[in-house]
Amino acid sequence: MKKIINDPKSIVNEMAQGICLAYPQYVTQVALPEKGQAIIARSKKKTGKVALVSGGGSGHEPSHAGYVGEGMLDAAVCGAVFTSPTPDAVFEAIKAVKTDKGVLLVIKNYTGDVMNFEMAMELAEAEGIKTAKVITCDDVAVMNSTYTVGRRGIAGTVFVHKIAGAAAEAGLDLAAVQKIGEKVIANTRSMGIALTPCIVPEAGKPGFTLADDELEIGLGIHGEPGVVRGKIKKADELTAEILAKILADNPIKQGDEVALLVNGLGGTPLMELFVINRAAHEILKGNGAKVLWTNVGNYMTAIEMAGFSLSVLKLDAELKKFLDAKADTPAFKVV
Repeated sequence: MKKIINDPKSIVNEMAQGICLAYPQYVTQVALPEKGQAIIARSKKKTGKVALVSGGGSGHEPSHAGYVGEGMLDAAVCGAVFTSPTPDAVFEAIKAVKTDKGVLLVIKNYTGDVMNFEMAMELAEAEGIKTAKVITCDDVAVMNSTYTVGRRGIAGTVFVHKIAGAAAEAGLDLAAVQKIGEKVIANTRSMGIALTPCIVPEAGKPGFTLADDELEIGLGIHGEPGVVRGKIKKADELTAEILAKILADNPIKQGDEVALLVNGLGGTPLMELFVINRAAHEILKGNGAKVLWTNVGNYMTAIEMAGFSLSVLKLDAELKKFLDAKADTPAFKVV
């Protein structure tokens, strides 16, 4: 294993400290009773509006701490690498950012995340803190896996952070922000591929193996099995194969307006992501869609895994308004 780290057991806390030292104008660290986890919260606490809390296992940076700031999240809970944060950690995050308007939890659909975030909601409700939740489930690769009941939540979660966060910033109440988050989830589909595995620091070795000429289509962001393992193909072919799955699950018709997220998994050069983006635009336009919004880069990674995912969000007037609203966070900005 070649990694520039100190002790694998302290990596999450040291990462959190580094984030807060880099972006003190945006974020601060909240003290936690358990080691190996971290909470990143907004430096300037929101008042009089719904607060948003998200998170999960670390290793997906900039998710989720990179999206803490104006117009997106109020706190991100960073569990151990690829491991859900504990209910106590999520509860501490809720308490740190709660307002009289309530707290919305944005949860990715992994069994541990759902269970622990829901337990934290029960703790919060017992203390009189209003909470609600949305569960992201955008991955069309598999319906069920060892880690989920239903689809996995992957990079499409960033759309929920952005749009629900903007709705909260605009002053909508908890039920309305939850409803908008659910609309984003209903209209978002994603799928990804991996060219290489990644190494969890405490494991010290790759979680799976791929031959030099192999890739895995539909692989999860923690290395969960995909749909099929095959030979490497050209960028245009891979893009077409993934978009065919996405559009089969959530068809678009002539004139539909969409947002596109081309997401790197940590080890893919921007050069290659832009080649994929070119192909994706051509395919979506060929299917009659108008691509109104595009972002290309690393938004939800899998440590150093080489690969990419595509997320397509069908837009309406409300979603467009909140997607275009101001956001100012370390990893995502709309001016």
